[in-house]
Amino acid sequence: MKKLTISDVAKRAKVSQGTVSAVINGKTNVKPSTRDHILEVMKELNYRPKGSARNLRVGRPEKSIGLILKDISYPFYTTIAAGAKEYAKSKGYSVVVAGSDDDLEDEKHLTRLFSAKDIKGVIIAPIVAGKAEFEHLFMLKMINYPFVLLEDVQGIQANVVAIDNIKAVKRAVKYLIESGHQRIVHFAGPPHSSHTLERIEGFRHAFSESPLVFRKEYVVSIGSHYDESYVKTIEYFKGLPRGEYPTAIVCFNDHQALAVMTALKELNIRIPQDISLVGIDDIYYAQTYPIPLTTIRAPQKEIGMRAAEILIRNIEASHLLPVERVVLETEFIVRETTRALNSPVEVQSDLRILK
Repeated sequence: MKKLTISDVAKRAKVSQGTVSAVINGKTNVKPSTRDHILEVMKELNYRPKGSARNLRVGRPEKSIGLILKDISYPFYTTIAAGAKEYAKSKGYSVVVAGSDDDLEDEKHLTRLFSAKDIKGVIIAPIVAGKAEFEHLFMLKMINYPFVLLEDVQGIQANVVAIDNIKAVKRAVKYLIESGHQRIVHFAGPPHSSHTLERIEGFRHAFSESPLVFRKEYVVSIGSHYDESYVKTIEYFKGLPRGEYPTAIVCFNDHQALAVMTALKELNIRIPQDISLVGIDDIYYAQTYPIPLTTIRAPQKEIGMRAAEILIRNIEASHLLPVERVVLETEFIVRETTRALNSPVEVQSDLRILK
């Protein structure tokens, strides 16, 4: 097939190549109606702008995809990156990995950078906070630049690969209830994240299917960063009489769980004798925490592989493909941070995997 060029788009849209170029580069000197018409033609032709790197090629063209992660130091994301790289390599693509450091402006800059270069598409772990604007994601859609998100973003119809957060947390809370726990709290993550909202929903669902009554104070927002979670855990327990302490905590993720574990030790609250603790992700060192962590295992490598698969399928398609949303199952891993209150056994130290 003949490769489409700006000239092809210009001819179909009946405008100049300069006008098409201005639209691609986000210039404001094009009438909105003309810009919308050109973008529609680009979608009809499945045309994608090429980066300046095409002029630097020597020999066989290089094929690459990008990966923008909010925290490249967190093992959850490094394992996802490994899965994406493995699949991409099998298809002849290299992977460029960048971290946004939980900074929305960095994420915007990286999406502009990747789409302007000859990187064919991008996988993004998006930052969702406050009244964040997502014009950079809308722009990627407008110019028909392939991307896959690792979390839903409200208002953006995009390819997404994620886990079933509702089902996962519901299973963990149900396990705690069946183990005799009645005072269970959820330490929630970033307030506007879809992962946070889904995990809260799963937490509520577990209560609705049990004799226990859900109360809004059972959900405590303490964030996902270690330092913030540590400080807010200390504050939470110092504000409670000891007789009102929860007997179990379900954390937003394993990183938060480690901060909570450290704070509880400082407060002389024992795990699991006083409080059982559950994390989410099962990052590779969760089992080597000071007390091996009971957690929800996310298929991190598979997330990366599936995201890369969808992305490359869209890159290589000759026509616009339907949006895909892939939801992967999790496993519940029982280690030493939880114990049953309705059992004569003081600590459950055996490893069990509940699907």
